[in-house]
Amino acid sequence: MSPHRRNPVLAFLRQREIPVAGALVLLVLVTFAVNPLFLSPQSVKDLMLNATIMIILAVGQAIVVITRNVDLSVGSIVGLVAFGTGSIFDVAPGLPIPVVFLIGLVFGAVLGGINGLLVSVARVPALVVTLGTLYIYRGILASWAGSTQYFSGDMPSAFGALSVDTLLGIPYITIMAIVVVIVAAVVLGRTRGGRDLYAIGSDPAAAQLFGIPVTRRILTAFLASGALAGLAGVLYASRYNSVGALTGDGLELNVVAAVVVGGVAIFGGSGTVVGAGIGAVLLSTITSSLTATRVDKFWQQAIVGVLILAAIIVDRVVTLRNIRKLRVSEARDV
Repeated sequence: MSPHRRNPVLAFLRQREIPVAGALVLLVLVTFAVNPLFLSPQSVKDLMLNATIMIILAVGQAIVVITRNVDLSVGSIVGLVAFGTGSIFDVAPGLPIPVVFLIGLVFGAVLGGINGLLVSVARVPALVVTLGTLYIYRGILASWAGSTQYFSGDMPSAFGALSVDTLLGIPYITIMAIVVVIVAAVVLGRTRGGRDLYAIGSDPAAAQLFGIPVTRRILTAFLASGALAGLAGVLYASRYNSVGALTGDGLELNVVAAVVVGGVAIFGGSGTVVGAGIGAVLLSTITSSLTATRVDKFWQQAIVGVLILAAIIVDRVVTLRNIRKLRVSEARDV
């Protein structure tokens, strides 16, 4: 084994999350240099709040993408759960907030489970399934909500306070997002079930031969994605002034972009939820940065597109380099 491979510093720097984190730090520093108010206490709080929903959704999406699938219905699930949260408080204003969170998680898990059953049991491609449920769930929301909107004033003040109150300067809902990232990272990295997801993404057929319960694991991944989208939907109702038929519309594309930019391979088998979370923060910060520097928001889409292409190219280059090294090592052994 070469000295470079034993060097923990070099090993750390080779992590996929490092370039993304570096880009985030550089973006913040450049924006601060142009507009010092960008890092004022209130601006920093707003940055964290703006990234919270995206972080949670990116974690759920990363779990699915690691298995070589994708969930395009998360934006619609967020909309359904967010509007459902407003409906619950309208019908039962005295309902304990933890119960509302539990209902949101279960509601999201059921919607995600429908995706998972169609993908894992019926063997329908995830892209087709979730594209269909994206429109089905959105149609249900449009029919359910109609022109009705629930505003922050219609919900308990303690619920809205989750997005206002802080602990050590960090909003409560952002702390929830951080906990989600930590728990998901531990599960994926330290449990057999988590490692199975990577094996499935790397080679589903080989995973099946090795006795990995592929069907159950993929279903679990979609359940997790749906549950986290449900959590994001409840937090959305707390974070924003109103929820209605258009809540969460188009959110799924930004979530997929955050996951890819965060270093999760779109073809599955590699990446981390930490990287996905950093990617979510980076994309959210880009919007705030452009606003702070008075750059036309049109450029946000172009920048995100460039980041996605760059992430895919880097992933491909790294994959080819690893394959080349493996072949060289095998040739030497022979």
